[in-house]
Amino acid sequence: MELSDFDYDLPKNLIAETPLINREDSRLMMINRVPKNITHHIFKDNINILNRNYVLVFNNTKVIPARIRISDKHEIFLVKKINTKIYECMVYPGKKFKIGKQFEINNQLKGEVIDINNGLRIIKFECNNIKNFINTYGEIPLPPYIKKKLKDPNRYQTVYNKHEGSVAAPTAGLHFTKNLLNTLKDKGIKTEFITLHVGLGTFQPVKTKNILEHKMHSESFELNQKTVANLNQYKKEGKKIIPVGTTTVRVLESCTQNGLLIPKSGETDIFIYPGYKFKFIDGLITNFHLPKSTLLMLVSAFATQKLIFKAYKEAINKKYRFYSFGDAMIIF
Repeated sequence: MELSDFDYDLPKNLIAETPLINREDSRLMMINRVPKNITHHIFKDNINILNRNYVLVFNNTKVIPARIRISDKHEIFLVKKINTKIYECMVYPGKKFKIGKQFEINNQLKGEVIDINNGLRIIKFECNNIKNFINTYGEIPLPPYIKKKLKDPNRYQTVYNKHEGSVAAPTAGLHFTKNLLNTLKDKGIKTEFITLHVGLGTFQPVKTKNILEHKMHSESFELNQKTVANLNQYKKEGKKIIPVGTTTVRVLESCTQNGLLIPKSGETDIFIYPGYKFKFIDGLITNFHLPKSTLLMLVSAFATQKLIFKAYKEAINKKYRFYSFGDAMIIF
C-alpha cells in the first residue's frame, strides 16, 4: 500500500488557523457507511443525530506547554515523559544538541542530552520543580500550519481535559462545549473517558513509500476497570460505541480481546490502516486530517478509502474548514 494513495490537494484557504467563537458551531459531515451517503449539518446537531442507544467515549488528556525556548534560535519540544527528570525531546537546531550537550534556562532549569534515539534527544533535567517551570515558561505547542498565536490557549484544550501529558490536542473533542455535553447526557446518551497522551505516534509524518514499513511511535494510555465494565455492559446491551477522535479509537482497539475490553495501562503503537478489522467501535467522530497521515489511514480503514476520499472531495467543494481548528465528521 503506497503512501501516495493517501494524498490529496487542499487549498490553503481551507486550513483553519483560528477556532470559531463558539466551538459547537463548526460544521459536521455525517457519513453512513452502508448506504454510503453523505449529509451536512452543524456540530450541535449531534443533539438530534444521537440518541440513548449511543455511547460517546472521550480522551480526557490535557495538553502541556511542551515548547520551551532556550534562546531566539534554540528550543526544545517535550515529546514524552520517561520519568520525573528524563524526557524524550525534539530539538532545534538538531546539530547543536549532541550527546553530552548541556544548557541552562533562566538560571532555573539545567539540561543534558544523555542519548539520541531515532532522532529524538533523551534529555535529563535538573530543577527544583520541573512541572512548575514547564507551566511557567513553556508554550502550548500549536501545529506548524497554525501561524497565528492564540489569544486564549485554552481553545487548544478540550473542555473536559483532566490528565496532563499530551503535546497535541485530541482535536475531535474541541467541538464539544459543556452545555452540549450536558444536553447530550440529559437526552440519555452515556459518556465515558479514557486517557491517551498524544505524542509522535499521532502526528509523526509517514516517510516510507510503502506505509507498511512505517513504525508508529508509542504513546502512553490508561483504560481503567470501571470504564471497561461500563463499556462492556453497554456493548452487551446493544448500544453503539462512538469514540471521539482517533486517539480514543487506538486505545479501545488496543484493549479489545474476543470482542470485549480489558483494563490496561501502558504504551500502544497500534497502526490502523485499510484492511484492519475493527473489534469494538461502531462509529467515529473525527476532524479532517492531513494528507498522507496515519490519522487519514485510520479513518480510511473504518469507512473505506474510496468513501473517505469522496467525502474529502465534497468537503473541499463545500469549503469545509480542515485540520485542528476545522470542522468535523461523524461516521456510522
